[in-house]
Amino acid sequence: MAYTTINDPSQYFDTLLWTGNGNSPRTETGLNFQPDWIWHKNRTDSGRSHYLHDSSRGFGAQKELTTNNNHQEDSDSHLTETAGYINAATSTGFTIGAGSSSQNYTNRAGASYVAWCWKANAATTTSNGASGDIKASVTQREDTAKFAMCTYTGTGINAGQSHRVNHGLGVVPAVMMFKSRGADGDWVVYHHRNTANPETDYLVLNSTAATADSANKFNDTAPTTAYATIGGDDNISSGTMMLYSFAEVQGYSKFGQYTGNGTESGSATGPFVYTGFQPAWIMIHASSESGQAWFMVDNKRDPDNTVHRRLGANTNSTEGTATGDNNIDFFSNGFKIVTQDDGMNKNDVTYLYMAFAESPFVTSNGTPNNAR
Repeated sequence: MAYTTINDPSQYFDTLLWTGNGNSPRTETGLNFQPDWIWHKNRTDSGRSHYLHDSSRGFGAQKELTTNNNHQEDSDSHLTETAGYINAATSTGFTIGAGSSSQNYTNRAGASYVAWCWKANAATTTSNGASGDIKASVTQREDTAKFAMCTYTGTGINAGQSHRVNHGLGVVPAVMMFKSRGADGDWVVYHHRNTANPETDYLVLNSTAATADSANKFNDTAPTTAYATIGGDDNISSGTMMLYSFAEVQGYSKFGQYTGNGTESGSATGPFVYTGFQPAWIMIHASSESGQAWFMVDNKRDPDNTVHRRLGANTNSTEGTATGDNNIDFFSNGFKIVTQDDGMNKNDVTYLYMAFAESPFVTSNGTPNNAR
């Protein structure tokens, strides 16, 4: 049996929860690392976006990207001094501005918030690439956890042409998320289990759409250990861009697929998905059928089974909950779908997922972890 190289996943990914206090600046702590990518959401109030900040682009007011729409960076006038924002990362968390208005997105008194945090090692490099390639201006990479953030400026290319971007991960990416910073544009997602030829297809994070085919996204070319190939789509080839890349690490991260069976309990249960670890966070999306959200669950909002508090990455809705035999059970070696909800378990529908670990199924010294 092969063992994990990461005995403590909380050194690289973790979730923080807090309740807003209104007018006072505050510091949220509890992480075992300084976060480089912070994805946070107001759980309580309707109409509140998902906000993403990272150390490559910098923290502070109007440095946000939002997954529930296609807006460019610095486009949400809500993130001001009076509305509150994450203004810096610390060694164990981040600081939040005071936020005195009733439209507070990060610190409204009594509102509940969640932040999912990743480490990218704050190791900044510059990569010019080969002749004809697009220059990656800033790349940060966490070698152990296989996560990289890359900023680049696209030159714009015609349909049928392609350029390469140095993604900075050092291994072949399993998942890539592209987002335009300087203009409105969809989040373009590559997932290595998305159809038999994933380089020909793509998903849109800010949409309920199913998988689509377009050579203008990745030029029908699979990523390599050094490069992502991009086609002529302006969403990934023009202007200032952000690219987040992930590769699988045994016992820490898994990016796979499963097929729904439309059952939830009793003798015929929903599918069990083996990950090789007890999940801390999962995002699921139906890839073969349109109309379904990108559902996100975690072990902090639901520390015990059944995991039923869901947020949709593509929506600004409040946190949804389900009762009874619904949603997901986390186990020491994977997760089981225990719902008939079409967003997670419609019969014969293919679902893609991203998952990060709370604890590996078997540690590096061969010691099994206890079941949840």
